[in-house]
Amino acid sequence: MRALLAVVLALSMLLQGCLSGVVGAIDEVVPERRGVPGGLTLACLMDDAFTSMVVEIDHAPNHAPEASTVDLLLERLDEVCSKPNGITVELQETSFEAIDTWTADDVRRVALDTRAAPPQDGDVLRWHILMPAGTYEDESVLGVAVNAADIAIFGDSIDDSENILRRPSAEAIENSVAVHEIGHLLGLVNAVYVSPRDHEDKDHPHHSSNDASVMYWAVESSSLGAIFSGTLPDAFDDDDKADLADLQARDLEATDQLWTP
Repeated sequence: MRALLAVVLALSMLLQGCLSGVVGAIDEVVPERRGVPGGLTLACLMDDAFTSMVVEIDHAPNHAPEASTVDLLLERLDEVCSKPNGITVELQETSFEAIDTWTADDVRRVALDTRAAPPQDGDVLRWHILMPAGTYEDESVLGVAVNAADIAIFGDSIDDSENILRRPSAEAIENSVAVHEIGHLLGLVNAVYVSPRDHEDKDHPHHSSNDASVMYWAVESSSLGAIFSGTLPDAFDDDDKADLADLQARDLEATDQLWTP
């Protein structure tokens, strides 16, 4: 068991970043299955078991999401997920433990401690966003998806990424990063499936090669201000949406799912 735990820890350290897909050592002691980013894709896309959805946003003082970010998240999820009883957002100001530099396992642990209910809560699917103070261990990372239902967005890093001309603005960056990370929870791109469309960036796995897609790799990076001089992408492109539609129709096989119909 000690040898296995050491291997898990080593793997998790290797795969830190925006899409931290390894289930960390915390899962060795926590009975609830946490899964990988994309592990609840079918649960969101379909309404067989989960007829409504809640996005819980726990934020540190002075780190509440912009109203435009909340509205955009609801709009983008409603475009692709089948939830006849609606999708809502729950905002909660939270006093997180003092962490200046966050790791993926910090996000997993704090998310588990702070979430109001489990991801599969009766007929409600619950996804969870942390918006703490501090930065990620890779300071170029603006957001990270750590398992099937939990992501973190680092507002201090987003503020630092705003260039002197405010083009793009910190608000626009937050909008795009939030949708980008939700896209990873939806399994984009090729995280839990293999697309028949050639739109994954080979140099940046699980990201789009299209700079007009919100899943473009630079959206999550602090260098985005140098790449985008004006409007940031904040929507899934046609290939992203086609992948999700194929998954919803069961024309594509989804792997590593915590729930299947």
